[in-house]
Amino acid sequence: MKTIDELKNLRIDKALKSAPPPRRRLISWLAAIVAVLLLAAAALLAWQQMNRAVEVDVVRVQAASTGAAPGGDVILNATGYIVAAHKIQLASKVVGKVAWIGVEKGDRVRRGQVIVRLEDDEYRAQLQQARGRLAALEARLAELLAGSRPEEIAVAKANLDQARADLENAAVTLERAKLLASEEVLSRQALDDAQARYHSQAARVASLERTFELVRIGPRKEQIEQVRGQILEAKGNLAFFETQLENTVIRAPIDGTILERVVEIGEFVTTGFVGDRGAKGFVVSMADLNDLQVELDINQNDFARLGPRQKGIVTTDAYPDRRYQGAIEEISPEANRQKATVQVKVRVIDPDEYLRPEMNASVAFIGETRDGEPARAQVTVPLSAVKDGAVFLALDGRAIRRPVRTGGATPQGLRVEEGLIGGEDVIVNPPDNLEDGSRVRTRRR
Repeated sequence: MKTIDELKNLRIDKALKSAPPPRRRLISWLAAIVAVLLLAAAALLAWQQMNRAVEVDVVRVQAASTGAAPGGDVILNATGYIVAAHKIQLASKVVGKVAWIGVEKGDRVRRGQVIVRLEDDEYRAQLQQARGRLAALEARLAELLAGSRPEEIAVAKANLDQARADLENAAVTLERAKLLASEEVLSRQALDDAQARYHSQAARVASLERTFELVRIGPRKEQIEQVRGQILEAKGNLAFFETQLENTVIRAPIDGTILERVVEIGEFVTTGFVGDRGAKGFVVSMADLNDLQVELDINQNDFARLGPRQKGIVTTDAYPDRRYQGAIEEISPEANRQKATVQVKVRVIDPDEYLRPEMNASVAFIGETRDGEPARAQVTVPLSAVKDGAVFLALDGRAIRRPVRTGGATPQGLRVEEGLIGGEDVIVNPPDNLEDGSRVRTRRR
């Protein structure tokens, strides 16, 4: 029995039996890491497959004029961006905190309309000080011009008369002292005192005579001119502080549209150094959206085809079915050496609310017919490029789906009535899985 009990005591603990040895735990950890790496690699491979550029064939479509006269063809196609001819960043002429804002982004404003008000307590206090200073100087000038008052002259005359009477009394006393001193009744010291009093009183009379004369004549001319100069300076300060107070109200300089609002109530506006997160250098940017241009970079090899006031047809990627007449308004006086281009700006003659600054735009420069009118452009594309009423364009490494309206077939291909203007890179035989925005790698035919 003792042996059986001892054998029972030799049982292995289940907790110790279930715990894997250290080597087995290490193998488990390595297997988990390998599994995570395999999953990450699979995800990366799937992402690369989804974003892999599709290799496509492209052709550049050309536009021809429908006019029969020579010189009516599309001579050049160029792409660029719509810009405001005159964009204004409206800044403040004084520093201060924004107290009120009256516009939002996209609002249309009239010339002179109040856009922003700044806190003006300090400027009002400075203006009040300037007004007080000017009033004090004007009162001082009036005093000088009026001269001495009759009462002031009377006081000066009375003081002079009193001094003259005292002088006469001192003269009598001096004569008496001289007589008594000669009879040796009065001491020499008393005579000297009487003489000193007489001379002192005579000097006082002379001084009061000059004072009386100055009071009677009035202030000097130089004093009046000095005060007049101080008044001119005070008026200048007053005008300056009035202007500073007026400048706390920021108004629209033109009729236009608010493109951007960069300040909020309580933010500080400055006229000096502007930090990234500090005070703002301007409050809004605005432009007249009835004065738009298309900014183009023309290759120097194509620049010779264009001339001043060259006409063209403007279209945008956003609204390809809308066309606008345009004409070259500005040609840069210098070329860009790095890009080998010359900047040209085409004015949109009659813009509407569909056009926005920074939109992609294309300009088809068209030659003139014999009667001077621009010819209409006709675009043809390969029949295999049209799929479900649209074509795919290759632009900046992406496929862009562009709806088109087609006409009849021509020996050159399928005529496109709307959607293209010529000069675009059109994908031929687009794959079935090609979607709008897909990455593509082009191969030109």
